[in-house]
Amino acid sequence: MSFKQVIPAPARLNRCELAVPGSNTKLFEKAAKSAADVIFLDLEDAVAPDDKPQARKNIVQALHDVDWGNKILSVRINGLDTHYMYRDVVDVVEAAGDKLDLVMVPKVGTAADLYAVDMLLTQIETAKGFKKRIGIEAIIETALGMQNIDEIAASTPRLESLHFGVADYAASTRARTVGIGGPNPMYGVLTDKDGDRPRDFHWGDMWHYAISRMVVAARANGLRPIDGPFGDFSDADGYRAQANRAAILGCEGKWAIHPSQIPLANDVFTPSEAEVTKARRILEAMAEAQAKGQGAVALDGRLIDIASIRQAEAIVRQAEAIARG
Repeated sequence: MSFKQVIPAPARLNRCELAVPGSNTKLFEKAAKSAADVIFLDLEDAVAPDDKPQARKNIVQALHDVDWGNKILSVRINGLDTHYMYRDVVDVVEAAGDKLDLVMVPKVGTAADLYAVDMLLTQIETAKGFKKRIGIEAIIETALGMQNIDEIAASTPRLESLHFGVADYAASTRARTVGIGGPNPMYGVLTDKDGDRPRDFHWGDMWHYAISRMVVAARANGLRPIDGPFGDFSDADGYRAQANRAAILGCEGKWAIHPSQIPLANDVFTPSEAEVTKARRILEAMAEAQAKGQGAVALDGRLIDIASIRQAEAIVRQAEAIARG
């Protein structure tokens, strides 16, 4: 390991992050009773311009009045390039900041964007005497944000997670897409000619680089990488496939834009009983090996070593956190 120590963000379950429009009060109670780990009350894309002032009031009232249980609560503010953003922060955080865990910042392009939000939050917390520090979630959804992702990830101790905003990212990079978060049938590889045999066409994942890049920046700075929305909420198999790809690349969770996606995300990002059992066996085997002065040992015909301990410990910690609820 490097001599530089990475300080991890506060540990939070983040398997499923449910989006709830701040203008639709009927959804608040349902969201509170859902199985999502994190709920973000939205003031940005899901709220029409004329409805934003009332949406702020709705969110403030809901933060005080709704029984959210042990849900992690966030509010997505509008972008720094709009005149809504400062009022989102001031009105909501001043009135209900002690009920909030996180503030989600969309379309983050530079580290200075988060510096500005950090400054506002710090001043409000100090003025209001809040004891709990509000964390920040940053959405990487522009070419500028992806270019500056390393600086963004290291910008402020408040930052806890990076999220991939696939729709706006596609628009920013002028990518050709057929949906929000899904594959494109034109993005693939055609096998070489082989006589008269038919050539096979294999689909690829056009979002592989972006998600992988985000994961690296997040993990290098102790943050949680979270995959964003999947637009076709009638396609459970497509959602699960995208969630699995994100999980394999290192993401801790995925957005849900519809209640039907919540159990899918929770299932994909929850270690299976078999995985947890194997992780515990690895820790037991390595403990025995270390007691004998060995740095590695074979388990089920495979070599395990110190790196295996770190992988196993991560799975066990997550399983224990889920069990605690």
